Amino acid sequence: MENTKQQKEQTAGKKLLLEVDRQQPGSKETKHEHDNHVKSSHHTSSKISATLQKMFHTDKGSDTESEKSENTNIQPGQTTSNTRFQKTEAGKHIHNLSYSKRTHRMQNFFKELGIHGQPAAVNDKHVHSQSLSEKYGKPQEVIGKGAFGIVRIAHKIEPRVPGEKLFAVKEFKRHHNEPSKKYIKRLTSEFCISSSLHHINVIDTLDLLQDTQGNYCEVMEYCSGGDLYSLIVTSGGGLEKDEGNCFFGQLINGVKYLHDNGVAHRDLKPENLILTFNGCLKITDFGNAECFRMAWETQPHLTRGICGSEPYIAPEEFKDELFDSRSVDIWACGIIYMSMMTSSLLWRVAIEKEDANFKAYLEAKKKDTFTAPFQCLTEVSINFRKD
Repeated sequence: MENTKQQKEQTAGKKLLLEVDRQQPGSKETKHEHDNHVKSSHHTSSKISATLQKMFHTDKGSDTESEKSENTNIQPGQTTSNTRFQKTEAGKHIHNLSYSKRTHRMQNFFKELGIHGQPAAVNDKHVHSQSLSEKYGKPQEVIGKGAFGIVRIAHKIEPRVPGEKLFAVKEFKRHHNEPSKKYIKRLTSEFCISSSLHHINVIDTLDLLQDTQGNYCEVMEYCSGGDLYSLIVTSGGGLEKDEGNCFFGQLINGVKYLHDNGVAHRDLKPENLILTFNGCLKITDFGNAECFRMAWETQPHLTRGICGSEPYIAPEEFKDELFDSRSVDIWACGIIYMSMMTSSLLWRVAIEKEDANFKAYLEAKKKDTFTAPFQCLTEVSINFRKD
């Protein structure tokens, strides 16, 4: 009976997680990338992880025997191609992410929930310009779809050069009845912000081009590991503790870089965090990003209004008051971490009158129970404000 109850709760949590809109842009990846970000992310998240791990003291299981084999430790010198997360005796770890395998498991997962079709499936006819094709290759298979438009993989083949280069091409969708000037302003604003950011944990935005239909296409590095969302829903109850802590440390590194440069993302969620094959996490989709401080300014500009997907939106956004946009990014990071560890969402919306789970959290917070992870993340937010 206990196992049945847990399975029902897990399925309910996954269904809730699936309600968030999906997107998946995508990069050239190298082994040294992951080695570099592991060193920095471990330092950033060491204090955070120590507190958070107290709450998650058991290892996460897998639904199938094949998934169980992906979470085993390895011996020195041993390599296993189907092992997703490996820990070595030296205290280090290795990521080995295969999005193609994960896509197959997601298809079965959606069937179990009665959901037909893939989130990224689309049957539209894409017409691209000669310049886009010549410069970056022909955009082909779809890897992401959302309100913004679609993302495809472009295959660039160079003469007399073996292999091919892969790029992610994001085609901006013009909203119904959206004026041309507003459409251009929206996408150029996103491109100006994203193309100015250069960090190992932020997607590298390369170019902005038009196709023959007049649609604007943003070219980015391609990441073959898929997005964090698909990894969570196929993990079988949550990621390994060390695996989740590694991704969380990288997320904090990327967010700190954004905030240090006066940029708030405003739409952080697992769908907007993509992974390389070697486990390097990169923040993407700056459609809702805003500059809260210019280079010559010392004080941040406060803002108001709601952005992002409801489960990850901070409580202050639902109030008609000014707030620091950095703090809502940090809140979203905390929700993302809990999603990684539990494969579910804490609540649908952070409004006491509308969500019983959030109300229960507020009531428990008054009694000083299960607040350690949030208190720890609050300290990170305060540290960012001091920078």
